[in-house]
Amino acid sequence: MNEERYASRIRQALNHGLNDTSPAVARRLEAARHQAISRQKQTAPQLALAGNKTPAFHIRSIPDNRYLRQALALLALLLGMWISFYMDSVRYISQIEEVDSALLADDLPPEAFMDKDFFQWLKDDTSEE
Repeated sequence: MNEERYASRIRQALNHGLNDTSPAVARRLEAARHQAISRQKQTAPQLALAGNKTPAFHIRSIPDNRYLRQALALLALLLGMWISFYMDSVRYISQIEEVDSALLADDLPPEAFMDKDFFQWLKDDTSEE
């Protein structure tokens, strides 16, 4: 949006100054414009021919690798998130394994831990110490 406003202001300034130019300067500007357009038309077919020679997609044929960089950044972000979630799940599973192995190695049966009175007994037992 700012670029459009800026371009509009430049165009207005150039149009305003157009009336103040001499005819000789106007002719030179017109000749320079036609020369620039002819150069642009000459380079456009060369680029089209270069693109048709190789049917495969080449990164170097694109002057601006902005989309490639964005795709690689997104891929790196997704890879980092996946590694983070994987490491978190491994840590969580190892904690569960430690609790399970402690329960299985203990003398109390697992049903004792599901009893509500057992937790009350633990609370009372820890307060006496």
